[in-house]
Amino acid sequence: MEENGGNPDWMSHLPEKLLDVPLWNLAIPGSHDSMSFCLDESSPVLHSEPTFIKVLDRLFPCCTRPCVYRWATTQCVLSDQCNLGVRYLDLRIALKPGVDRRLFFAHGIYTLMTVKEALIQLAVWLEDHPKEVVIVSCSHFDSLTDRDHSELVDYIITLFGKKLCSPQDSPTLRSCWSKGQQVIASYDKDQVVSQHPQLWSGIPYWYADSTDPRKVISYLEEQKSGGRPAGFFVSGLNLTEDVRYVLHHPFQNMRKMTTAALSLLLGWASEQQPGPEVGGVNIICCDFVAASQFCSLVIGLNYKLLLAGRAQ
Repeated sequence: MEENGGNPDWMSHLPEKLLDVPLWNLAIPGSHDSMSFCLDESSPVLHSEPTFIKVLDRLFPCCTRPCVYRWATTQCVLSDQCNLGVRYLDLRIALKPGVDRRLFFAHGIYTLMTVKEALIQLAVWLEDHPKEVVIVSCSHFDSLTDRDHSELVDYIITLFGKKLCSPQDSPTLRSCWSKGQQVIASYDKDQVVSQHPQLWSGIPYWYADSTDPRKVISYLEEQKSGGRPAGFFVSGLNLTEDVRYVLHHPFQNMRKMTTAALSLLLGWASEQQPGPEVGGVNIICCDFVAASQFCSLVIGLNYKLLLAGRAQ
């Protein structure tokens, strides 16, 4: 069942007792490969793709790129994700060859939308939803130079300005509202983070790398048993295909594979509970966030904190 109505202001509607809970102890819906809705089917595959795929792309681009597109597209448009309730954006950034050193996103192939265009869209959305806090997780950085990193970080800091939440804080919804903060900018490159006090370090992402939803669940349970990280972290419900799987399923795509697994994956998610204890969850990411009640389900987990008397 697809998500209806959405949750554009769910943070502002949480009960009073949850407003002072650190954000890493809340359950937060996230989207895996958030910008994969605008992939450019005419673009080459990434430099970081396996050699076999790059050779196929050079020899048979008319076959390779549509195939990559089918398996790499995983989301709806950015504003729709935010309106559904997504508050963690997985932004995988890349330098697209031959395009004036402009930065794009990538998932197998490059996007049509630039990084700056997407961040502007997010900034506009935040203006319309002043009590919502979004975690922007920048990672991968395919082919970026030091100069590219410097210019990107400067742009993020200039665009969001006082809306950026400092990593020196222990953010809660109430503390963010009192300071007008709406953006937690995570940057998965320690050298850059050390030079910019506005940036948070990369956020751990628990990721099973499997096409089998049962293996995904088993992996997440194993990770949970070892204890949760101290701050933000992600439990990834996303499935992952490999070349062998694609060759054996020529008429399938990522959406079909994910849809078939949603019942099991969302069943696991519904049993989770946020909080600081061993076994607690924080950010939960999924592909095709609009294809089910995923966001509403994850948001609803926060009310378990009230029942357990752990809203602190």
